[in-house]
Amino acid sequence: MSANQRKKRLNKKDAYKYMTRLGWDTTYQKEEDVFPYTNMEGLKIHDWEAWEDPFRMTMDSYWKLQAEKDKKLYSIIDAFAQNNAQKNISDARYVNALKLFLTGVTPLEYKVVQGFSHAARAFKGEGAAIACQMQAIDELRHFQTQVHTMSHYNKYFNGFSEHTTMHDRVWYLSVPKSFGDDASTAGPFEYLTAISFSFEFVLTSLLFVPFMSGAAYNGDMATVTFGFSAQSDESRHMTLGLSAIKFMLEQDADNVPIVQKWMDKWLWRGYRMLGLVAMMMDYMLPNSPTSWGEAVELYIEQNCMALYKDLEKYGIKAPTDLINTIVAEKGHLSHQVWNIFYNHTNAAPFHTWMPEEDKMNWLSEKYPDTFDKYYRPMFERYMELEKKGERFYSEVLPLVCQTCQIPLGFTDIEGGNPHVYTHKTSEYNGEIFHTCSDGCKEIFDAQPEKYVQSWLPPHQIFQGNCGGATIPEVLKWYKIEHGQDNLDYVGSPDEAMWNKLKNK
Repeated sequence: MSANQRKKRLNKKDAYKYMTRLGWDTTYQKEEDVFPYTNMEGLKIHDWEAWEDPFRMTMDSYWKLQAEKDKKLYSIIDAFAQNNAQKNISDARYVNALKLFLTGVTPLEYKVVQGFSHAARAFKGEGAAIACQMQAIDELRHFQTQVHTMSHYNKYFNGFSEHTTMHDRVWYLSVPKSFGDDASTAGPFEYLTAISFSFEFVLTSLLFVPFMSGAAYNGDMATVTFGFSAQSDESRHMTLGLSAIKFMLEQDADNVPIVQKWMDKWLWRGYRMLGLVAMMMDYMLPNSPTSWGEAVELYIEQNCMALYKDLEKYGIKAPTDLINTIVAEKGHLSHQVWNIFYNHTNAAPFHTWMPEEDKMNWLSEKYPDTFDKYYRPMFERYMELEKKGERFYSEVLPLVCQTCQIPLGFTDIEGGNPHVYTHKTSEYNGEIFHTCSDGCKEIFDAQPEKYVQSWLPPHQIFQGNCGGATIPEVLKWYKIEHGQDNLDYVGSPDEAMWNKLKNK
């Protein structure tokens, strides 16, 4: 018999460790010079090997999985185009939800490619670096598939072709853009908290589920398909977010207050940005599967609070004040955001309109305590002006929040003053800065040296940095065709194209 015994086969966990953990240390350079961002945020990391990878995915299995998903996705996109499936959507009004997604969400997918690539380089631990590298590739794929899917609508409807330019320039798109810029200019651990945890784990369902279910209810199966194609990626992203939080909290007790501050900050920043989604859910979808208020009940009041409860053992506390504000606003937010856009759609790259009677009744049913009392009378007044040929468009530039960059159009719901706009101020270096809420004011006051640098569209227009001082000059700089890409839906080229398509 041979004296050599067969070596025991490694289990999957050990095999994955040997394939993905290089385990090298710096020699001729100082570690702090090679990884300068690791200690900049004050976190204490004692053991990088404690990073957990629940999916244990290697690059060979990753590429195989993604290739199979792409093959299925693009075959469906081709079939969608060949069968003229743009005729199957419920109404051309729905297309404005796609314009909102393409200009507001899709560029963020590309932005986080840069952010995760930077975080991967910044981390000393291979587990964290590999997870960030894979997410960077995921987000690039999401950007590409979303653009390819929605490019079909560009053949028939306005407002799609200049989406990259619009993201950089249009006033309301500074809201998601500032979110991405704020996160990517933070340190790598705060970046993971902002994107992987607060957005991917806590808030991603408030973004993707409404868009994908809305697409399904309105006959847009191509958009539904790219959502499903990204879903397995999102599962890994959510797991990365939770792994990152637990890793930071378990490394040292001194990390807890730092992580708590980040979690609270990015919960509020993400929620404020998702006001765009609230408006889309309740107003832009001809057929609405659910309301923003119902989504908040499920994803914030139940899921988010349960998550914070699970983290109590580490010393994390639920941000009661922020949650109370979000819950108090759930019956008002979508209506107030739609009102902002209805007033300023002369400078936005999509159409708005007043809801028809069926939609009004649906809103009354979904918001029995608020809609008929506060918003139906205002909308009916707008409708009366429309009938007189006096459709209202704001001709003045709004004051926007220094932190979230949304116009100050929210009211003091939690304070019991739904008719009074909230307006907070902070002083820094002898200047006064304006914010829309206590949440945004607290974020500004914590890092004023960062937020005083915010690129605020009204300020930039007044300074002559946006093509000129008049609306026509600004629209030309935005690459918005006045009367084609914007204004009211009724009488628009999109409505005319829809009627033509349906009559063929």
